[in-house]
Amino acid sequence: MKVLPKRKEIQLDLFDKCYAFTRADETRAKGYYPYFHPIEGSEGPVVTIEGRRIIMAGSNNYLGLTAHPKVKEAAINAIKKYGSGCSGSRYLTGTLDLHVELEHRLAKFLGKEACLLYSTGFQTAQGIIPVLVQKGEYVISDKDNHASIVAGTLVAAGMNSFVSDEPNIIRYKHGDMEHLESVISKLPVDAGKLIVTDGVFSTSGEIVDLPSIITIARKYNARVMVDDAHAIGVIGKGGRGTASHFNLVNECDLTMGTFSKTFASLGGFVVGDYKVIDYLKHNAPALIFSASPTPASVAAALAALDILESQPELIDKLMYNARTMRKGLREMGYTVTDHDSAVVPVIIGDTEKVLRMWKALFDEGVFVNAFIRPGVPPGLEMLRTSYMATHEDHHLQQILDAFKKVGKKEGVI
Repeated sequence: MKVLPKRKEIQLDLFDKCYAFTRADETRAKGYYPYFHPIEGSEGPVVTIEGRRIIMAGSNNYLGLTAHPKVKEAAINAIKKYGSGCSGSRYLTGTLDLHVELEHRLAKFLGKEACLLYSTGFQTAQGIIPVLVQKGEYVISDKDNHASIVAGTLVAAGMNSFVSDEPNIIRYKHGDMEHLESVISKLPVDAGKLIVTDGVFSTSGEIVDLPSIITIARKYNARVMVDDAHAIGVIGKGGRGTASHFNLVNECDLTMGTFSKTFASLGGFVVGDYKVIDYLKHNAPALIFSASPTPASVAAALAALDILESQPELIDKLMYNARTMRKGLREMGYTVTDHDSAVVPVIIGDTEKVLRMWKALFDEGVFVNAFIRPGVPPGLEMLRTSYMATHEDHHLQQILDAFKKVGKKEGVI
């Protein structure tokens, strides 16, 4: 029998990789680190950072409601009535009448039978996908889906690995309906299937081809869930999201979303048929073992929903602002995507240039988001901008002026 050489003992410390991580320090040393800058005060479209007033062109506060007096008042009054937290999960002692009211209101607003709240938007997919997709069943997910969906599918894969060696997570090429049909057609006819997609993709602002997805889903006996984090309050009738945008509310099985954007708060939710929501309510570890959303968060979301329902003109203003910026940046010579949403990415295609431009824009009084590898593929490094209904024309003009000055200096335009 062949004797293998004895392995040389090398002692590795768990923290070695932490001390070897220098990328952030190197960027800080160059003076253009774009992350974790504390906001000292916010009026919505204008924030205070490092003692300076900065126009915020990177927030997902799409209707500008985080600074709305009614939203702030509702949160304060909820704390006065219920205290600062629920001190328990929804399953036991953590359900307030506020939670039930918001669930009823959201289900009605989105045209579904029932709704279930989760404590964070990121947690929501983990409270749905692994609960529905079990042994012998499949998740079919767009490759560009948000990290929260990816996390939910990984939990499903991990849970399935205890009972089967067969992978039950299938990813299809982004937006490629032919590839989607190709992969789903190869799955067992008698297996449960869930197609999951962003409604509006958070990086590009692209709106999913939901009609084609639903056509394929019905052909292969699959269900469809859409993540409308960046769609509700932005597209659809009265801001009701992707399914409403395509007149497919009845055909779309589940819609999940978050309160951290249009709803000016924190938390997540899913709407669908009553029996499906009731099943999730009694079987989702992400719900059962998490403290429930705080009274202030729920009250703020309820107030934001009131405003969304009573002032649909805010959506018109939001889309006017986004379209104005998309047109202005493109006419200036920037590469800007064509998607008609509130997210307007400016493609630069070079990491160092993105970081330098971020800092130069900040110095000009404009805050945007720097998206670099590995968050985006090579060549798609970008400055992602997003807009609010509360941006006024003078804010937009200042953003355009800053982009013009910085773009010329960097030789991008």
